[in-house]
Amino acid sequence: MRRRDVGQALALCAALLSAALVTGCTSGSQGADGVEASSGPERQKKSESPSTPPSTAREERRLGEQAERAVGTETIDDSDPLFVESGLERVGDGIHTESEVPKGRSFELSVACAGKGEITLSVGPKKPVSQTVDCDGVPVLHRVTDPPGRLRIDTESRSGAAGMVAWHLAKAE
Repeated sequence: MRRRDVGQALALCAALLSAALVTGCTSGSQGADGVEASSGPERQKKSESPSTPPSTAREERRLGEQAERAVGTETIDDSDPLFVESGLERVGDGIHTESEVPKGRSFELSVACAGKGEITLSVGPKKPVSQTVDCDGVPVLHRVTDPPGRLRIDTESRSGAAGMVAWHLAKAE
């Protein structure tokens, strides 16, 4: 191989390696459960599984965007003084989070499921309040007054439910 060809080959390899490193570094650090790690206020989001067919991935992305628009987190600003936490999950995976919240405050939880069927939403520490939520893309609002420092939020899919579920927890004004 000539010296010029070797130089071009090395330049190409360096460019490909740089692209691979940039892609790896910008896709977020994820644990084994697919939840992105974050310091400060958390925004959780499941990654698309490598085995998810492209048409399903597109549909999940579309439904996820619909659910996020419904709860107002499509363009969330973590510097908002009322913002506490938000996330987006597959209906089948559900929301399973415990948020640290200051005592003596009231909070507003907004949850929207986009897809088909229904989910069960449970909010609260020891004796959670449960309600059924339709996966019609319409947000359900839940006011939480004076939680005991930690607030548990869970959803479970009901039979035949599919889609995406978004949630947003904020301090009440």
